[in-house]
Parts: sequence; C-alpha cells; structure tokens
Amino acid sequence: MDLFPLRLSLQVAAISTGITLVMGTFLGLLFARREFTGKNLLDVLISLPIVFPPTVTGYYLIVLLGREGWFGGPIYRLTGWSLSFTWGAAVLASIIVSLPLMVKTSRSAIESVDPLYERVSYSLGRSKWATFFKIILPLSKKGILAGVVLSFARAMGEFGATLMFAGNIPGKTNTLPLAIYSAFAAGDTRMAGVLVILHSLICVGLLYMIQLLVGNKKVFL
Repeated sequence: MDLFPLRLSLQVAAISTGITLVMGTFLGLLFARREFTGKNLLDVLISLPIVFPPTVTGYYLIVLLGREGWFGGPIYRLTGWSLSFTWGAAVLASIIVSLPLMVKTSRSAIESVDPLYERVSYSLGRSKWATFFKIILPLSKKGILAGVVLSFARAMGEFGATLMFAGNIPGKTNTLPLAIYSAFAAGDTRMAGVLVILHSLICVGLLYMIQLLVGNKKVFL
C-alpha cells in the first residue's frame, strides 16, 4: 500500500495546525477581551468556511491566489511561481477551513478565565503579554489544546478545497481523503475501504483525545 497520501496528510495537518494555533489563539484572545469596530464582521468572515461548501472555499482560493488570480496572477507573471497545485496549497486550504474551529475553541476557553485574575496581575505590575502567557494561557490551555486537536482532525479530513486548489496529483498533492476518492472512483473498493478504516481510526483517536482534555465541557460556543 502506498503510504504517501498518509504521510502528506500528516505533514499538511501538522504544519497547518501549527500556524492555526498561533493565529487562532491570538484571534480568540482578541475576540474574548477586546471590543473594536468591525468585530462582528471579522467573526463572520472567519467563520464562513464552517458554512461554505468546501468547493466554494476552494473557488475563492483559486480566484485570489491561482495563476490567474487577483494576487496569484501578478506573482506568477513576475516569478513564474504559483502556490496552486502544490502541497503548500493543501496547507493553506487546511488553515482556512480549520481556523474557525481554533478561534472559537480558544475564545471560549479564554472567556472562561475570570478577568479578576488579569486585573490582579496588572495591579502587580505585569504587562499584558506577561499576563497572557503566565495567567490566561495556563488557565485556558485545556480548551486551546482541544482546539489544536480539533483543527488537526479537520485538516486531516479536508477534501473539497484541497481538490480544487491543490489538485489530486499522485505523489504530489494526493492527501488521504483524495486517495480514498481516487481509489473508489477507479473501482478499487478494497483499497478505498482500507484507507477509510485508517482515516476513521485516526479521527476516533483524535476525538477521544478531545474528550480526555475537556471532559463534558463545551468545546466551543
């Protein structure tokens, strides 16, 4: 059995989750502790991939970053390089679809921390960043870690946006979900079944990790 799709999926999920962790935690802190103009609009824009069909997300990525895209087009004409139809495109697609989950879980976790602890920290002369790393982050780490696992699982299962933006190129961009699709479309139901079981076991393990981390608490609002 060719293990390239599994290795690529793990690679894409690991890289995208690392980036999503940083972005999602920062945005979660911003939404939980700050009021600013356009807050609701930004929340809506970040949350759109949850309700969009993955193919719509992929279409937007092509329009923006494809070889003829608004931003990708000029870059391609100047350098001859394009992000589309590379494994990096799969990483970006995974970031886009998993970021809303990370933002919502981290926001919920941070909002559960009593602001009184922060005020005490400020009164003792600690800066905002010191308060975040020494007070808020430790007290909300279980929820944030649950968001990390959930984001990783979402990245592992990403299909539609990856198919449209990265393509299904054997040995280059065919992630595990795409390999399942290809095997089934080619009539190789045995291989498709093996890959489905493998993917299912990974997802069950990840969801079990979330249960261990948060128990009966809500993962996100």
